[in-house]
Amino acid sequence: MPLVQTPIPCLLMRGGTSKGPFFKALDLPTDPATRNRVLLAAMGSPDPRQIDGLGGAHPLTSKAAIVSVSNRTGVDLEFLFAQLQPERDTVDTTPNCGNMLAAVVPFALETGLVGSRGQASTFRVLTLNTEMACDITVQTPGGEIEYEGTARIDGAPGTAAPIKINFLDTAGSVCSSLLPTGRIRDRVVVEGIGAIEVTCIDNGMPLVLLRASDLGRTGYESAVYLNGDGELKARLEALRLATGRLMGLGDVAKKPYPKMTLIAPPRESGSLCTRSFIPHVCHDAIGVLAAVTVATACVLPDSIAAGIARVGAGNPRTISVEHPSGEFSVELEVDPQAPHNVTRAALLRTARLIMRGQVMIPASIWSGAR
Repeated sequence: MPLVQTPIPCLLMRGGTSKGPFFKALDLPTDPATRNRVLLAAMGSPDPRQIDGLGGAHPLTSKAAIVSVSNRTGVDLEFLFAQLQPERDTVDTTPNCGNMLAAVVPFALETGLVGSRGQASTFRVLTLNTEMACDITVQTPGGEIEYEGTARIDGAPGTAAPIKINFLDTAGSVCSSLLPTGRIRDRVVVEGIGAIEVTCIDNGMPLVLLRASDLGRTGYESAVYLNGDGELKARLEALRLATGRLMGLGDVAKKPYPKMTLIAPPRESGSLCTRSFIPHVCHDAIGVLAAVTVATACVLPDSIAAGIARVGAGNPRTISVEHPSGEFSVELEVDPQAPHNVTRAALLRTARLIMRGQVMIPASIWSGAR
């Protein structure tokens, strides 16, 4: 009988506040176009409910990861992140995802791509999307990956074993530099909005930071409320298209970046309050690399966060980024001789293996032959 579906091994994993299937690169087509069709079929896109695939009908659960052993000196694993959308037939491998990154080492240990290195195991991971490297440390007592623990991250229920991510070089991940316009502040004039002051910045994720009050909002509104605010979303999109060109990103109408981030004074005990759009949906929390980029703006003299953010002294400094479901702490170290140069960013995430098995793909999309 003819093969009607192709089985592809994968693990469904939560990484940070995101979730999606993780694949070995060797189990997927080598041709990018065919690979993308396979990922779309696996997730069930395009369809707003993603009813025919693994996707969860939300950008945070419409993600996939592809992992392989690296042959580059000093690098253990390579990770390709794929952002899909429920209602679109697009697969974007341009941006990073720090949340899915948190599950890369657990996946590699689960599938035998690497072996444990003692009670705690550290591996260097290269994100192929932007050539960003980081060191990831996971707990491996008895040589096995540990998921249970006392670490808690806002945006994910319960507690779990800590996963420490130490980013080595995130500045200008997608853009040409940390400050892609060449300025720490820009005054952008958009028809129907007027002049708005922003900071365009990329320290792992291209972001546009602007004061919520400049758009007549407090910055403390719920994600649900902001997602129903059509007027605000239309104004943010007009501003996003204009700043995308300023940042050297060209026409960003169909791109998931830059992400627009409303900022306000901290409401609780954090450093800054945020509402981040990804890019058309208000995030229930905030992305890992978006948090790193926001934290960076907090320590840069004269950024749009100056006078709003509550930042203590010292080096390194811990910046607590408030978001709709809690806070996200980032540890930053700055070059004392060059205050615009952030030399290190470290943070804590958690991950969990949810399911292992095979996702079935129509054979008409891919027969499994490489």
